[in-house]
Amino acid sequence: MVDSHNPPAVGSGEATVEGEERVWRAGGLEPMPIRPLPDAPPSIHLLGPTVFLVALGVGMGESYMWPRLVLVFGPEIRWLFLIGVTLQAVVMLEMARYAMATGESIFSGAARVFKPLMWFFFVTAILVYIWPGHLSAGAAAFEQLTGIPWVVTACVALIFVGILFSLASVIYNLLENVLAILIGTLVVGTAVIASIVGSWGDLTSTLGGMFAFGYFPSEALSEAWFPIVVGSIAFAGPSGMQQMWYTLHLRDSGAGMGAHVPKIRGLRSAKDEEEMPARGFMFDTDNPQEMQKWRGWRKWVTFDALLLFWGITMLVTISFTVLAQAAARENPNVKGLIEGGDRDAALQAMSDAFASAGGPVLGGLFFGFIALIGLNATLGLFDSFSRGQADMTYFHVPGARRFRLSHLYAGFLWGVITFGILILLFGPADGPSGVLDILAFLSTFAMGAYCVVLLLVNNRMLPKPIRPRWWSNAIIGFGAVFYLGMLFYSLFRFGVVVN
Repeated sequence: MVDSHNPPAVGSGEATVEGEERVWRAGGLEPMPIRPLPDAPPSIHLLGPTVFLVALGVGMGESYMWPRLVLVFGPEIRWLFLIGVTLQAVVMLEMARYAMATGESIFSGAARVFKPLMWFFFVTAILVYIWPGHLSAGAAAFEQLTGIPWVVTACVALIFVGILFSLASVIYNLLENVLAILIGTLVVGTAVIASIVGSWGDLTSTLGGMFAFGYFPSEALSEAWFPIVVGSIAFAGPSGMQQMWYTLHLRDSGAGMGAHVPKIRGLRSAKDEEEMPARGFMFDTDNPQEMQKWRGWRKWVTFDALLLFWGITMLVTISFTVLAQAAARENPNVKGLIEGGDRDAALQAMSDAFASAGGPVLGGLFFGFIALIGLNATLGLFDSFSRGQADMTYFHVPGARRFRLSHLYAGFLWGVITFGILILLFGPADGPSGVLDILAFLSTFAMGAYCVVLLLVNNRMLPKPIRPRWWSNAIIGFGAVFYLGMLFYSLFRFGVVVN
């Protein structure tokens, strides 16, 4: 037995008896009581917490950054996207491992290893996600469609998001349903338009480009383009801290031991929130029946990762790549415009490709899809940011538990909305693209950092029977080197960060 006043060294987690209750000790935080693991649902399903990652992942990378690279370098450059999104799928599975085993977020897992690690992500989230970049880009597309100034649309949308979340009874339930409808519209709509505008040759070259491993034209190594390539790989799927926030959505969905933790409510229903436990829980990994249920949960989340996340993200980017190739035919000079620094040339060319299939109405519809992507990402990002900051504050700031978690969530939500409105009206950013670029460097840095933290948390804070296999560790380790290596090569070789 371990003395509760002298917790074991970091990583020496063990199950002990404390009074009449068995607990799992890991790191320097409170021990986790042993509780039954709920039965896993059927592995094949349609909705779940992965809808948040899809909403965040199917964003500006798939609809803007990668089509721009295809227009300049051809569809063969997409093998880098395949690597990026596949790596993200493995990261998703490993993020889910800790969250489902404990009901804690990965931020609390990081705090169990070394509290300053968690505070690093707290500060990084503020530096990266207070900028309304995705919404700005979507609002700019809406301006192309309606003529309404993008700043007006963006400010109105920010206020709408705040009111929507504040009035919700249980935020997770509302957001899961709303995002499912928006994503379904986006996936089906872009696939239909791509089938009309593109050709079988476009589809064949798009699929072939996924496997053109090693293709990397010399121009892509230039100061002008290498930082953009790095940023695009980081934005292949969810970027920055979005995978870490996924652990909070897993908890609110009741996945694994998250079933023992209450859900966050909207501000209007905050009084109905149940009391939050001070720490997570662990199940009995020595019990064969519990381990059987654990394998069921792993099958459930693997289906999410491979089919819903990887599959839907890949389908959307295939559609946009087909559109990009059709755009190159409609606008043969688009490559030169992009190389000359015209950031919006790619979007305009793809709108022209839409229009070629059915006139100006379809051309406008393309900008409607971009606006929809901006709204998708904003709903997911603002909820996730507020959820993550509230979680770290509630569980790890002394005195914060006198507030309800829902109140802290609302405070961070309206804080980021207020800042967003101020930066849109008075900030230094040069239009939507300038706001979006601010996200890139710290997003990529955070991704490399969370790969390192993920290795530490899963291999030192979890019981041995449920720790990751060697190949998972190898892929996550590769991710850390991949993201940080490319980022710092770009910084030191060119003196340029990600664009």
